[in-house]
Amino acid sequence: MKNLYSLLRLSYGQQLFVLATLPLILAVAAIAILVAVQSRALAEKEIQSLEIQLIEAKKAELKNYLSIARTAFGNIYGPALPNDEQAMLEVSQVLSAMIYGQDGYFFVFDYDGTNIVSPRQTELINRNWAGLTDRRGTNITDTLIQIARTGGGYHSFDWPKPSTGETATMVSFVIGLQDWKWAVGTGIFIDDIQATVAQARAGVEERIRNTFFYILGIALAAVLLVFGSGIFINIRERRLADVKLKALTQRVFDAQEEERGRVARELHDGISQILVGVRFALDTSRRRLEKGDETAGESIDTAMSHLSTAIQEVRRISRDLRPGVLDDLGLGPALKSLTEEFGVRTGIKTDFHTVPFRNRLHADAKFSLYRIAQEAFTNIERHSGATEVSMDVRSHKNGATMRITDNGRGFPQGRNAKHAASGLGLRNMQERIEQLNGTLRIQSTASGTIIEAQVPLAQVLNADAVDETRERKAS
Repeated sequence: MKNLYSLLRLSYGQQLFVLATLPLILAVAAIAILVAVQSRALAEKEIQSLEIQLIEAKKAELKNYLSIARTAFGNIYGPALPNDEQAMLEVSQVLSAMIYGQDGYFFVFDYDGTNIVSPRQTELINRNWAGLTDRRGTNITDTLIQIARTGGGYHSFDWPKPSTGETATMVSFVIGLQDWKWAVGTGIFIDDIQATVAQARAGVEERIRNTFFYILGIALAAVLLVFGSGIFINIRERRLADVKLKALTQRVFDAQEEERGRVARELHDGISQILVGVRFALDTSRRRLEKGDETAGESIDTAMSHLSTAIQEVRRISRDLRPGVLDDLGLGPALKSLTEEFGVRTGIKTDFHTVPFRNRLHADAKFSLYRIAQEAFTNIERHSGATEVSMDVRSHKNGATMRITDNGRGFPQGRNAKHAASGLGLRNMQERIEQLNGTLRIQSTASGTIIEAQVPLAQVLNADAVDETRERKAS
């Protein structure tokens, strides 16, 4: 099971490919289905319209046939009496002789259901067919008589074709000779219309099938194109990522070496010199004590003063590496302390404003903002020539923002601008804020620079999380 799961797991490139192609495949499938449904519906509508038109033409043809027949026997039926058997015989003979086409003929039923005329199917003559139905249960004789009684009309039913004996749909038109109580009609088979309609439907299905194959081919070509371009982009991005990773690794090594060099200089130039002074003062005190000199205490006091200075220097270096106030009191007090120490050390006038955070920032966000502030102060001290620096830190509905402003000379302009903007300090600031999904904006002019770092709301803890963190620390 585990092996099957490992086989089904997709790599990052495969996930990207699926993510890119799945919407395309779904969209193409939806388009193909929509085209097929719409095409079939439109074609069906047109086929039905064609079928209706053809049937209406057949009906008009039937009406004309019956009008011709009525003209043929009109001079006999007109003056005849209701019980004129001779006239009835003559009219039946006239209708029996009027056959047309391969299957066309006239038929006559009396109102009781007895067949009187059926020239192509003589076995029906003189038999009563009341209640006759076709294979689908459609009433034939009774319905024809009912239509004739009301004056005339059309009726469709299945009936054997005289020429072949096969059953097909027949459309008939019937009128009534009310004096004789006859239903006179004729019919025409529409199997040719049904064949035409079926052929049209088959043609539509074939066109829809061909269209579907065209869409499938286009989709397959698009998927292959996406796959090929995805492979190309993936290989290209991998190479770029390797280059960037190497550059980033080199920058990390450079930053580590720079930090080590800074700590080494701090230790050598500060603590090492102080400790040398302490050793010299203690050595002087020892010699004076051996001689019984009363001024030996002064040398000891000097050594104690040097030791106090060394302790303060160690604390400063430790604070620079990881400020304890950041973990204990939060970002606001830590930045305030950093700003005040910067002002005391450099003589630059500083101004600090904040809205209390109540320690509601994630640890990574607090540390990153503190390091960004350190980088900003380092750049101000080394390059800006500023006399005033202000810092504003506050939280809001979108997250938290730290804004540092100075009145220095700004970044170099012209050809040196790009080199200055891509310095290691600014890159470190940018990378730290990107790790938090935040934004870093830098505005620099000849009259000063503004650095604004904003972290998103996701980096702000809710009140419950803050209380839980405080309880955990207290315990």
